[in-house]
Amino acid sequence: MRVVSGKAKGRNLESVRGTGTRPVTDWAKSALFDIIAPYVAGSRFLDLFAGTGQVGIEALSRWAKEAVFVEREPEAIETIEANLDHTELKANARVVQADVFQFLKRSPQPFDFIYVAPPQYHGLWSDTLRLLDSHMGWLAEDGWIIVQIDPTEFEELDLESVIRFDQRTYGGVMLCFYARPVEE
Repeated sequence: MRVVSGKAKGRNLESVRGTGTRPVTDWAKSALFDIIAPYVAGSRFLDLFAGTGQVGIEALSRWAKEAVFVEREPEAIETIEANLDHTELKANARVVQADVFQFLKRSPQPFDFIYVAPPQYHGLWSDTLRLLDSHMGWLAEDGWIIVQIDPTEFEELDLESVIRFDQRTYGGVMLCFYARPVEE
């Protein structure tokens, strides 16, 4: 696991001990940032179920204005902090130790990108997406929610405020992109 591009390009990142996290592959992460690259600089990035923090760190490396990492597990929090120290990207980062669902019940602040990568096979991605859909104050007007799941987990969801506008699969990683519908 490494930072693919930007200020911290090539720096290796620590993994969380144990099997509780599933870091995104460098292939899928590179593809994701190829898609969102034109919009990352100056953006606000929310990394939910942050794990190692590698997606938010990649955003900071590519000049995101701010990244907020939300993670419940103490071992993961330590890993995120260590990775931020190692990449020297801590100045624009905020690490929040909290349950994602409790965090999202707070007063919302709009983010340009919300990355959702929960533990697999528990339906947490759809629960999180539904909660965000009903609390749109978290998403900037032209922002994107990006969900990382195993392709076998995907299901169509009946959402009120956002639509899926793209979906890509990279081996065992599926990325689903959601945004507010474009008014004609």
